[in-house]
Amino acid sequence: MTDFETLGAFYLGKRYDMPSRARRDDYVLYDAKDLTTHAVIIGMTGSGKTGLGVGLLEEALIDKVPVIAVDPKGDLGNLALRFPALGASDFRPWVDPQQATNAGMTADQFAAQQADLWKNGLAGWGQDGARIQRYHDAADITIYTPGSTAGQPLSLLKAFDAPPAAVRDDAEALQERVNATTTSLLALLGIDADPISSREHILVANLLHHAWREGRSLDLAGLIGGIQSPPFTTVGVMPLDTVFPPKDRMTLAMQLNNLLAAPGFQTWMQGEPLDTATLLYDPNGKPRGSVISIAHLNDAERMFFMTLLLSDILAWVRTQPGTGSLRAILYIDELFGYMPPVTNPPSKVLLLTLLKQARAFGLGVVLATQNPVDLDYRGLSNTGTWFIGRLQTERDKMRVMEGLEGVSGGQPFDKGAMEQTIAGLGKRVFLLHSV
Repeated sequence: MTDFETLGAFYLGKRYDMPSRARRDDYVLYDAKDLTTHAVIIGMTGSGKTGLGVGLLEEALIDKVPVIAVDPKGDLGNLALRFPALGASDFRPWVDPQQATNAGMTADQFAAQQADLWKNGLAGWGQDGARIQRYHDAADITIYTPGSTAGQPLSLLKAFDAPPAAVRDDAEALQERVNATTTSLLALLGIDADPISSREHILVANLLHHAWREGRSLDLAGLIGGIQSPPFTTVGVMPLDTVFPPKDRMTLAMQLNNLLAAPGFQTWMQGEPLDTATLLYDPNGKPRGSVISIAHLNDAERMFFMTLLLSDILAWVRTQPGTGSLRAILYIDELFGYMPPVTNPPSKVLLLTLLKQARAFGLGVVLATQNPVDLDYRGLSNTGTWFIGRLQTERDKMRVMEGLEGVSGGQPFDKGAMEQTIAGLGKRVFLLHSV
């Protein structure tokens, strides 16, 4: 057995000597259970951030730890490219003919060159086709494309299904899910709805709460019918028709109906239902790597999907028994916009709740970003592992320094030495701070 083939240890690379700018021979092995305290990967474009993330996820899947990976840029599909033989014929279907022509080769020659490049490159890190075969056999990889049939579609109608009893019996958890679902749905309609002052939010939230408290599910058609003829006559102490007259309710119902009738929306209702347990395991209990590509969605659609996904993951977490080991991983490849420091999009509350609560149930959350200044500090302070690569601006460096000092746990912190180390990081070289 190779030195890094230890169950529960993720092989992330080799140590790097900063003064000599040289890679050393000793392996960097990361204890999988440390990931239950969550992690953040920070680095500018070209730093190797996504490559590190892909490597981390491959290690998890080899150890049969299931993964849900959100892919806003279209980079994580590489997790599905697994060629144990490392032969030219494996690479040939993925060769860009123009790239081969630019290199002065035929497509077959270019494929052979790439096969040799990967074979030799992996060998330099102590890996071979047998390890790729282990990865291939350990877990299935599926690429999902909500709102598109390019990959495996995901149906979001299940998002309006009644949550599990564990959530319905927890008043705070139920209200959290109701608010998140309502806000994301109204955002898809272009309605910026405040939970306190927006009558649209108040009505839809009450409809969901009324149905879910009784264990009943609502699809969009049922929600449209409920808006027209709600199963209640008052909102607070005031008559419903005073707060939200029937004519105005019909306008909201028509907006939802138009969304439902739009040809492009039909793809949101195709495919497997959005269900965290199914994304993590197949029907036989085999771990899965579920890559969810959202690169094709606009900002409102991304927020709609992310909010529903995070709500479902949080509901799943609350049904799990407590554990100190790593049970599953949620990886978000670019966090920009989902947990900003000032505004409060619906995804932010859910992410902060996951970072606080998920560790007790074995879910490790890994967040990657180019811009640490665009992240809420409360989120960063709840991550026990930091991977820091090359940074672009002084503001980014200052935010990282503040964060590292904050998570140092009262240990001596040499700010000057740390600034020098971070400033000297090169491509694919990361500073690792671990619990």
